Amino acid sequence: MSEYIEHDIGGVSVGMVEKKYFTFAEPPNPMILESSACLGPITIAYETLGTLNKEKSNVILILHALSGDSHVAGYYSEADPKPGWWDIMVGPGKGIDTEKYFVICSNIIGSCMGSTGPSSINPASGNPYGFDFPVVTIGDMVKAQKALLDHLGINKILSVIGGSIGGMQVLEWVVRYPDMVVSAIPLATTTRHSALAIAFNEVARQAIMADPNWNKGKYYGSSKPNLGLALARMVGHVTYLSDEAMRRKFGRRLQNKSDFSFNFDADFQVESYLRYQGQKFVERFDANSFLYITKAADYFDLRRQHGNGSEAEAFAKAQARFLVISFTSDWLYPTYQSRAMVKAMKKNNLDVSFCEIEAEWGHDAFLLPNQRLSALIRGFLGRNFDELN
Repeated sequence: MSEYIEHDIGGVSVGMVEKKYFTFAEPPNPMILESSACLGPITIAYETLGTLNKEKSNVILILHALSGDSHVAGYYSEADPKPGWWDIMVGPGKGIDTEKYFVICSNIIGSCMGSTGPSSINPASGNPYGFDFPVVTIGDMVKAQKALLDHLGINKILSVIGGSIGGMQVLEWVVRYPDMVVSAIPLATTTRHSALAIAFNEVARQAIMADPNWNKGKYYGSSKPNLGLALARMVGHVTYLSDEAMRRKFGRRLQNKSDFSFNFDADFQVESYLRYQGQKFVERFDANSFLYITKAADYFDLRRQHGNGSEAEAFAKAQARFLVISFTSDWLYPTYQSRAMVKAMKKNNLDVSFCEIEAEWGHDAFLLPNQRLSALIRGFLGRNFDELN
C-alpha cells in the first residue's frame, strides 16, 4: 500500500488499494446453497486495508449494500475520479481507523463487481449464467464470506459492520457464526423486509423484466435492458431519500427552464436528477444482478430462518456486542424496526447500544458525512478492541 494521499474530498485517504480475488468451491466440491442448488467454482472479489496485528485481533469486516462492491475506501489509481464507497468512514484517523484495524470488504455473490454472479461464465456451458444462475440468499452470501475469511486465516472478527442489505449480512453473521464475532454494527437495516420494501423491489424487478431487451436474462452479447434497469434504479433511488431531502435538494425548481415545456421532457430538477441516476447506473451494474440481490433481500427473514418465527429466539445464539443505529428520516427501514431488533437482543441479555441519529437525508444517511456517526463507530470499536486486547 502506498503512502497516504491527501485528496480534495477532505481528510486523508488510505491511498492506493488493490482488488484481490479468491476462488473456492471447485468441482467436485461446490457450495450447497440454501435452495439446495449447487454453485461452484465461486470467485470472491475483496479488498484489505491496514495491517493485521500479530494476535489477529483487529479484523473489521465491512459488508456493502445492494449496488456496492469490495472497493470500500482509497483509490485504485491516481487517475480515479472518486474513492471507494465509504471513504468518508474508512481510513487513517477516521471512524474506522486503518492505522489501528485490518479492514476486509468483499463483493457479495450474485453481484457483478468481481464476485461470481449471473454475468459470470457458467463452466457447464461456456456462456454467462444469466437466469441459469441459482437464486442466492443473504445466508449464502455470508457463507461465501466465511470461506474467504477461512482462506485468510481469520477466526475472530472484532466487528462486522454494514448498512441496508449489508446490515442484513451483519445480522446473519452474528447468528450463523456467533463464536467468531466480537461485536456488530448494523446500520439502517431490518431483520426482515416490510410489505412496502418488498413492493418497491417488485416494481423495480418488473421494470427490468418488462424491457424487451431483457430476453429472460439472456441479453449478454446483445442489447441490454438499459431502460428497465434505469427505471428500476429511479424507483430505488426515491426510497433512499426522504421528503425533506427532496424538498431541500429540488423543491419544485425547474431544470434550466423559465416555464413548463408542455411536453414530456424533464421539466423539474428532480426529474432530471432521477433520469441521470438511472443512466449512470446502467453503465456500471448488471440488470440480472439487481434482480438476484433484491430477491435475496426480500427473502431475508431472521426470525423465520433462525428463530422459528420469533425475533427474540433468532438472537438466542448471538454473543456479540451490538451498536444498532437508525436514522430519523429513513422510511425504507424506519426506526421502529431497529427498536424491535434491540428489544429482541435485550431479551437474550445481549450487550446492546442503540442510537437514532437525526438526519434529513433518508435511508442513504449512513453513506454521507456525519460526525456523530463517525464518533459512535470510533468509540464502540475502540472499547471492544481495548477489552479484547
